[in-house]
Amino acid sequence: MKLSFASTDSSDADVLVDIRIAAMRESLERIGRFDPQRARERFLASFDPYLCRFIVADGVRAGFILIRPREDHWLLDHFYILPNHQGKGIGAAVLRDVFKGADAHHMEIRLGALRGSGSNRFYQRHGFVPTSEGEWDIYYVRKPGRE
Repeated sequence: MKLSFASTDSSDADVLVDIRIAAMRESLERIGRFDPQRARERFLASFDPYLCRFIVADGVRAGFILIRPREDHWLLDHFYILPNHQGKGIGAAVLRDVFKGADAHHMEIRLGALRGSGSNRFYQRHGFVPTSEGEWDIYYVRKPGRE
């Protein structure tokens, strides 16, 4: 698989929202919280096209990632793979790339994952450790140097 990243700009907002909704739909429906309008508003309220990148696998947009650098960590704020591209190793390959950068800068990576989502198993498999829980999310950290 050939993996690359492509820049986004403000005109990509609708495409990114559609990817987010498609990727999260099953998990949100399972817990009775699927609301496309709410998902759209939440994403657009904090969308920063300069931090967001399309994930391109073998020439096809398979998802996107948005990392917010903080003073003492990187916040993996959005990471979505379209359902028809899941289970093909794309997410793992993206994380390996992110880990290289974070490790080079000695930064931990933090994220939140929807409770009950399969993404929790994915993150734990890749070295993320739960740190706390909210009403809807479980929060994780990955210390630098661990893959």
